[in-house]
Amino acid sequence: METSDLESVEKLHQGYQRLLQEVNRVIIGQQQVVEELLISLLAGGHSLLVGVPGLAKTLIVHTLADTLNLSFNRVQFTPDLMPADITGTDVIQEDKSTGNRDFKFLPGPIFSNVVLADEINRTPPKTQAALLEAMQEHQVTAGGRKHKLPVPFFVLATQNPIEQEGTYPLPEAQLDRFMFEINVQYPSEEEEFAIVRQTTSDESYSVKKVLDLDELLSFQSLVRKVPVADHVIRYAMQFARMTRIIPGSDTQAEEVPEFIREFVSWGAGPRASQNLVLGAKARAILHGRMYVSTDDIRAVAHPVLRHRIITNFNAEAEGMTPDKIVDRLIQLIPVDSSQEKLDGRLPQVFRSADAR
Repeated sequence: METSDLESVEKLHQGYQRLLQEVNRVIIGQQQVVEELLISLLAGGHSLLVGVPGLAKTLIVHTLADTLNLSFNRVQFTPDLMPADITGTDVIQEDKSTGNRDFKFLPGPIFSNVVLADEINRTPPKTQAALLEAMQEHQVTAGGRKHKLPVPFFVLATQNPIEQEGTYPLPEAQLDRFMFEINVQYPSEEEEFAIVRQTTSDESYSVKKVLDLDELLSFQSLVRKVPVADHVIRYAMQFARMTRIIPGSDTQAEEVPEFIREFVSWGAGPRASQNLVLGAKARAILHGRMYVSTDDIRAVAHPVLRHRIITNFNAEAEGMTPDKIVDRLIQLIPVDSSQEKLDGRLPQVFRSADAR
């Protein structure tokens, strides 16, 4: 990396510390959620936040957008929401000077840097698909014309895991378009005490802008420049490859662990490997490092993989969740060549790219 890039890494690290200070003025706790959201934003990915009501998911996203000086829109997903309510639509307008009528596109709330899709599983698949198309193509098509979305563009969706009546769960193929699935947990006792004391007083808190849009775009470009050693890439690949079971095929029978064959019906695809490396790169520069380690891969393994590992009935009966499967993979996959030699597992992990 060039000297200017190293300076940018240090600038981002300092900005990250200031950003946490600003976010903590409004959000109490949820440090891991904030970090994972920042990692996904720096890597240019979208995130799905899963948590019960009342855990400040909306407030976290709005506060983060404010500190990064990004435009923000929130869309409450309901069963009667139509695609045009999100993307926008063409309307007929008359030119008063000529009397001519023409179609004019009125952009919807999706034309924003950060779009909060609140309770995304409460709207029918047709509307979900309109949002997911914009996520993938970064554009909206209306009346045969394509309209580019602003740059950067992030969809941060929320989902309630406890109330499934009247919902439309996202198909696995569409879930795969989210870089991270972030679990939002209950606060600790002390955190909840601080939340209650702060939110029931007459004091109001606001945040300052920490980074601007141009800086965020430059940091996104910087993520791609972070070097990654071959063995770290192969280490990341193993998390995805070891979850894959090909029905009716014995191609990977020796590579796939027994607990995967027992509990997993479908594993993660190549997009998981890509997101593991990109997420690890973003985490490395957030922490002021110009290199990626296996620790960074492990830190992003859960949010990258938990929505890409499809468990079967055996897993449900045994209480084996995707997170527990990732925990077992972390214990199984060797982190360096010395550990690999001790137990002889996965002999291809530390092979260089030029090795034959």
